[in-house]
Formats: sequence, structure tokens, C-alpha cells
Amino acid sequence: MQPTQFSSGDVIADRRADYARMLAESGDPAAAAELMEQALELAPGWAAGWLRFAEYLEKAGDGKRAIKALRKVEELDAEEIFGARLKLALLGAVDVPVQPPSRYVEALFDDYADRFEAALVERLDYSVPQKLSALLARYHGDAPSFRLAVDLGCGTGLFGVEVRSIVKRLEGFDLSVNMLAKAAEKGVYDLLGRADLSLDAEGSGLFGAGLARHRADLLTAADVLMYLGDLDAALSLATELSRPGALFAFSVEDAGTDEGFHLAPSLRYAHSEAHVRAKLVAAGFEVADIERTVIRMDGGKPVSGILFIAVRKA
Repeated sequence: MQPTQFSSGDVIADRRADYARMLAESGDPAAAAELMEQALELAPGWAAGWLRFAEYLEKAGDGKRAIKALRKVEELDAEEIFGARLKLALLGAVDVPVQPPSRYVEALFDDYADRFEAALVERLDYSVPQKLSALLARYHGDAPSFRLAVDLGCGTGLFGVEVRSIVKRLEGFDLSVNMLAKAAEKGVYDLLGRADLSLDAEGSGLFGAGLARHRADLLTAADVLMYLGDLDAALSLATELSRPGALFAFSVEDAGTDEGFHLAPSLRYAHSEAHVRAKLVAAGFEVADIERTVIRMDGGKPVSGILFIAVRKA
């Protein structure tokens, strides 16, 4: 069994790791790295410890040793829970992956679920649910309610709350079971299920247990696609889920470039408008409306995003 992120399984190693953390928090990453290295001599199989060691080394300006430490994380972390390859990509040691490992995303949000809303809404001024639902309302106007909406990457249900009043049936899917449990507490979904948007239709979980294809006339993905680099799989699923004429309301982080996408220091992906438009067309959608806006704060700085309303072509 792999030692947990919080404990190496060795009391003395844990104590040194705690002191290392305090040194890092006090602004001395070089000293933190030195003490963390001593902890790892006692617990060399602690993948999370190597990850912390890499972080301290990077902050201390020792990129070469940080890369070496991340290689050790890769060696120990067969399930890719810690996303070492993403961090290696930011350091220029490997090519940028087209998507993060599913287990990394799942573990990230399982751990984050209990404090997700407090962190995102109260401290980071997260505003995608309100802004995206307002854009959808402006485009949809006074048309009748949607028959069936599928909320992809529903998280704790923040966007579900916003659209519940305009849909007759609301389904929510997420990779994290802990996020799904939080969404269930809101009582706004008619169905909640686990799904992986990085997989094909058969593997995704979106069409299991008798769930039909082409069933939705509204698809939503609020603050979801930034956890996918290449959008082909997710948009293929959107095509499989949607009926002709269905609306797809979603957000991306704005790459601020004319084309392509990139991996940001936050380990989220940012996409250009041109890239998203091209992928939508290839998947059978056309863009009906967009809005550029600030979607959250990160490190005290605003994060720019693009909100899209797309229509599924017949």
C-alpha cells in the first residue's frame, strides 16, 4: 500500500516533513528542501514526499533537481494520482500532455469537495455559474423550458442550482464521488452519476444503465474543460448526448492567443477562441454567442475566461 499524502509511515520522517513545510511557509524553500531530503532518506517510497521535495526545489530555483524528484514521483505513483507529468511539462522536461490523468483529477476533487465552495466562491470570487446562466438566459430568451439538461462535470452542483428553474429534468455527472455527494445535498438533480469526460462513449459512464444517446436539449459544462487539453473526447461525448438543435453552454480559460491551448502554472489548460470554435465545428456544433469575462481570481490576479453558447446542428 502506498503511503498517504499526509504520512510517510515513519514518525521521524513525518516530523522532518512538518518542519520542512513550516520553513517553506516562512519563505525559505531551500532550507525546506534540505530538510525534506532528510525525511525522504528515511521514507524513500513516499511519493507525496517526493512531490513536496520537488515543489520546494522548484521554488528555490533548482529546476534540475526538481525534475529528478518528479521522475521519482512518476516511478512510485503508478496510478498517476499526483500528476507528476503535468508538473514535468511546466518545467520543460516532457511535452505537454493532451489531458491530465483521470486519477489525478478524481483525487484532486475528492480531496477538495468539502472545502470547494468556500474556497472557490468566497475566496476566489468564482462567478462562472451566474455569468454562464445569464448568457444562456439572454440567448434562450422566453422560449419554453428545456426538456432535459445534462450538466457535465457538475461538481457540487453550483450550476445546477442556476438552471434548475428552466429545465424539466436535470442530470449531473462528475468524475469525483465526493463532489457528487455534495451535489446530491442540494436536491436539484433528478439523476447523478459518475462519468469520465476524457473517455469515449462506451467508457465514459454517460450512457450506462439504460441512459440513451441524443437525449439532451441542453448541455452544460461550467469550469470543466480547463481540466482537459485536447477537447476531442469531451466534444464527441457532447455530440452523442445532444439532440439536433440542442444548446451547449460552457466555459474555458482564455489562452490569450490566436490558436491552440496551453498548460497554465495552475495545472489547468487555457484554450484560444479559435481552437474551441474549430473543435466545435468538427463535432457538429456552431457558435451562437460568446462572452469574455473574468471567471475567478488566482494568486490575487484575475483569470480571464470565455463563455460559449453553441448549437448542435441537424
